[in-house]
Amino acid sequence: MIYKESHALILNNIARFIDLTELEKQKYLSLLTDIKVKKKAFLMQAGDFAKYEYFIIKGCLKVYTLDEDGAPYISMFAVEDYWTGDMASFMTKEPTPYFIKATEHSELLGISRANYDLLFQEIPKFERFYRILYQRSLVSYIRRSNHGISLTAEQRYIEFKKKYPKIVNRITQKDLAAYIGITPEFMSKIISKVNRM
Repeated sequence: MIYKESHALILNNIARFIDLTELEKQKYLSLLTDIKVKKKAFLMQAGDFAKYEYFIIKGCLKVYTLDEDGAPYISMFAVEDYWTGDMASFMTKEPTPYFIKATEHSELLGISRANYDLLFQEIPKFERFYRILYQRSLVSYIRRSNHGISLTAEQRYIEFKKKYPKIVNRITQKDLAAYIGITPEFMSKIISKVNRM
């Protein structure tokens, strides 16, 4: 069967970990919601309840919290072929501490909690898919935490450029600084130094 581009992208993402029959693909796609977010608009704000887990079809979003002074701490950027959301809020139905804001016009597919539960009942192999997805997310979180402790800001920037070459040129220097955990001024000095190397 020929799928529209957005459906082909998510099905290819899933096919990395589980095989689906055509009927299972159709059922899964029927459980998804198309979502569009304009640049600078919020997909979710602190205090909201996470209603969906999101897959990015097009665009770029940043996931962040605010410190006591109101400065952002960016925990991740999500671009095409990435999953994002607040899994804890989604699973526990408690308010999220996160903001998710589009840095570009973005198109997503979302699965609601009710459809997520229905998916596991009707296609149990998706439990394997989401388990792998969450395990990979946890490993990424642990590595990022360890890098924050063990690497210098310059090393974190070099690591980010290597790991996310598709993202580094799509975000502002200010957002990159909030991800690395430094001021925009120090970020500018690091970028200049690394570019001279």
